[in-house]
This record gives sequence, C-alpha cells and structure tokens, in this order.
Amino acid sequence: MTYFDGFVVPVAEANKDAYRKHASEMAPLAQEFGVGRMVEGWADDVPDGKVTDFRRSVKAEPGETVVFSWFEYPSKEVRDSTSEKFMNDPRMKEMGAKMPFDGKRMIYGGFDAIVEEGAPGGGYTDGFVVPVPEGKRDAYRELAAKMAKVFRQHGATHVVEAFGNDVPKGEVTDFYRAVKAESGEGVVFSFIEWPDKSTRDEAWKAIMADESLKPQGEMPFNGQRMFWGGFEKILDTAKREPAHA
Repeated sequence: MTYFDGFVVPVAEANKDAYRKHASEMAPLAQEFGVGRMVEGWADDVPDGKVTDFRRSVKAEPGETVVFSWFEYPSKEVRDSTSEKFMNDPRMKEMGAKMPFDGKRMIYGGFDAIVEEGAPGGGYTDGFVVPVPEGKRDAYRELAAKMAKVFRQHGATHVVEAFGNDVPKGEVTDFYRAVKAESGEGVVFSFIEWPDKSTRDEAWKAIMADESLKPQGEMPFNGQRMFWGGFEKILDTAKREPAHA
C-alpha cells in the first residue's frame, strides 16, 4: 500500500497567503524529488479537546492555526530516497531559511497505510491522529476497514488509515506527545477526503444518527486521547491548480 509522510504545522492566521505561496513553491521540488502527491489543508472545523487536540499538538500560540498535510509515495523505499534529496538539495536550505511557520513545533513522521479505500480527490479533508496499542493493531485495522466503507457509502472519495513506523521524537513536541502515548502504543495518521464540506457535514449527521454504527464493546484505541478536525485544502498536487480556501 501507499506510504505517507504526515505533518501538523502551526501557522499564524496572518500568514495564510505566505504559507500557501511557500507550499506552492515547494511542490514542484517535492515532485522532482519523488513525492507522488502533496496535500496541504488549512484548519476550518477543528474542535478543542478535553485531553488534547490539533492546536495543543503543536503548542499553538494566540493567533495561530494548524495545517494538516501529507506526502504520498508508492513505498517506504521511495520515501527514504526522497528524504535524502530533501536534506541535501541546496534549494531546500534556501526555502527553509524563510519558512512562514515555526518548524520547531511542527510534528511529522512516516506512516504505512493499513487501510486505503477510494481514490484521491475532493476539496475538504477530515484529519485524525489516534493512539493505538501495538497489540491491537489488527483489531484497529478491522474496525477502520469497516468504517472506511461506511464513509465511502456516504460520499467520501478517499479514506486512509496509516500506522506510524518512522515517527521521530522531537525536541519540543512530536506525534507521541501529541496523543500522550503510553508505553506500547503507536500512532495512526488518518484522513478522509470529501468532495466538499457540505457533503462531509451531511455524511457525519447520517453516520452519527445510525444506531447500527454505535460502538460495541471495547474500542481498540483510546478515544479520549485521539484528536480530529476538518480542513479546507489550499494545495493538492493531484490537481492542476492549488485549491483556494
């Protein structure tokens, strides 16, 4: 299945245009180096959680929002080769010197897809970060595969669940700290692509009202420490032109 690099980035609200420009300039280089697809989503419907949430995951400051982003590759081997090119190309060093966000608080990691339904597309994304015990990986995959079909039936274009296998520990924060991961837990990076926000909103209303989809028994993850939110795409290299929020 596809391999993903997942990112959560703190960006000042005032820097939206600058961030979009930065991402648009980086996209051709990313594709040159080997990234199959690059997507950037600007926070639109991101709730505050009781335990953690997207903003807390990157220690967002007043006036900052969050970008949910991913790169797609055909394999981890291609991703690793691409990462080396990113690290060694002088053009990336130049871009890094003028980033319109705080890279020290960005969290990132490599994730191997365990569920992938549908095809890329659409202008709106639901993003999720989930703590999952390593011993419950198969049970999580089974549940995720079932729900992916439900989301597709309600209009989702693409559903991905990816389990972390190259997720570094950061100096300031990282995916593990973002979900307050406990010993023996891994991290899942997941997203649902929708044609638009209205399709997404109607789908969630129907899913939440469906009694047959209510959780049965113990869940294979800690729902109190997962976090999620809705994002409007501001760039998707699968399209000819960047999406505009």
